[in-house]
Amino acid sequence: MSSTSSSKRRTSSEGSSTSTTNNNGSLEIESGDVVRLVLQFLKENNLMQSYNALLEETGVSMNVIDNLDTFLSDVRHGHWDTILKTVTHIKLPDKTLMLLYEQIVLELIEMKEFGAARSVLRQTDPMIKLKKTDPDRYMRLEHMMAQDFFDPRQAYGEGGSRESRRAALAEALAGDVTVAPPSRMLTLLQQAVKWQQHTGILPSGASIDLFRGKTAVKELEEERMVARVHKTIKLGGKSHCESAAFSPDGKFLVSGSVDGLIEVWNHKSGKLRKDLRYQAEERIMMMETPVLALAFSRDSEMLVSASQAGKMRVWKVSTGQCLRKYERAHAEGITCVAFSRDNSQIASSSFDHTVKIHGLRSGRMMKEFRGHKSFVNSVCYSMDYSRLISASSDGTVKIWHIKSGECVSTLDSFGGPTTTGLTVNSAQLVPHQPETLIVCNRSNTLYMVNFKGQVLRSMTNKQKKSGDFVSCLVSPRGNFVYALAEDGQLHAFVQETGDLRLTTKAHARGPIGVLHHPHENIVCTYGEDGAMHLWRPAQAATSL
Repeated sequence: MSSTSSSKRRTSSEGSSTSTTNNNGSLEIESGDVVRLVLQFLKENNLMQSYNALLEETGVSMNVIDNLDTFLSDVRHGHWDTILKTVTHIKLPDKTLMLLYEQIVLELIEMKEFGAARSVLRQTDPMIKLKKTDPDRYMRLEHMMAQDFFDPRQAYGEGGSRESRRAALAEALAGDVTVAPPSRMLTLLQQAVKWQQHTGILPSGASIDLFRGKTAVKELEEERMVARVHKTIKLGGKSHCESAAFSPDGKFLVSGSVDGLIEVWNHKSGKLRKDLRYQAEERIMMMETPVLALAFSRDSEMLVSASQAGKMRVWKVSTGQCLRKYERAHAEGITCVAFSRDNSQIASSSFDHTVKIHGLRSGRMMKEFRGHKSFVNSVCYSMDYSRLISASSDGTVKIWHIKSGECVSTLDSFGGPTTTGLTVNSAQLVPHQPETLIVCNRSNTLYMVNFKGQVLRSMTNKQKKSGDFVSCLVSPRGNFVYALAEDGQLHAFVQETGDLRLTTKAHARGPIGVLHHPHENIVCTYGEDGAMHLWRPAQAATSL
């Protein structure tokens, strides 16, 4: 039984080595082709022990030679030592192998190399098989070897010759072998990397971790406070950025503009990513109304955009393809979006006073959270993804249990009675502190609070006039807090102490948002003045 199963497996492996496209358009690669690529690599690198082990275990043969013309020329000229080295590594039909070894025996007899002829005839597998399957043909060779003379007519037939017999053998071998260029696996890998760079999946010029399919991980920079504008992205015409997001892998900076355009930028050069084909061809991702919110999936493959009209779109960033549309995600504009841990759901907040969770596969709303009495300005998942944290213009931050849909805590009055009812712009988690939030309300003070509502620390810019914050963020490793005020000033605090370390003019008018690169010391600010500023540290390190 096991022998039969093994035989079936090997027959399947040795079948057609073509790759096909199935009904949904994806390419199916034959497993036998993959094995052949590895076999060629092992052979070319003289890893013959591994080669033979893989050959024996899979039953897949290469039947591939590097150069057919050279191979057939060696047959026609009788270079049998070279031919035997080649056929050792390929699988030929028994019929062809017996023809080959029979020719070798005949030519050894003709040269009176009887000892060698006897060894080939009596000790090689093809000749042993010939003796069993065609004993008359085998005995003819034995008789010719015992004769004192060589008769070409007896060996090659009436009118035949050694050359004509070699030519016939070459023709037979040509039908049983195929030609493949050398180093096919490395060539295919290089082509795949080039294509991914061409389509924007991998950045051009970067070191590639080939096994993981990502850019090689660099040693993390020491987290330093930014202090100067390194590059400025200026949107065309009267347009300005309403939302922006860095991808978790740090490759993409995406802007969502007031005119509905969604554009991908190179955060190092400040230029549009023309290595993405759809942008080079001016097929820009877009929505019908201003794009108020953007968020990436955790694997950086997908981008969700949300508009003032209450619609959402999910995009494949590398191709610009729209994967999912939510035409009525909310009754009013959507202020914030976030992917779940497994990228299967999207949380959203809206001017319609609600927070919702939408299924990516179904395209439908799965849960709705009601309780806020005004606009909901931000939403994020807790670090364990079991809860949602929402911030509202009603002056509260609410914590929701996702499974039950219940509000488990309402936080307010962060700075005492005088701050009650102040619009809360956002509530963000502090890295490495699972139940700690930075609350940004419409005042000149940020509050670090825990999930019980206790204020742990406050950070103020001491500017009572036009100093109210509109947006803030915590740096990826939690060392710094950056806040953008309505007067266009960017403020930077040391998170651990609350000390203000930097105040600098960021925007001439209408500051909107601030975000941080996930791995590098780069902060992006944007506003109604049409500028997106990319900030970097001063030349000298800013110490804590």
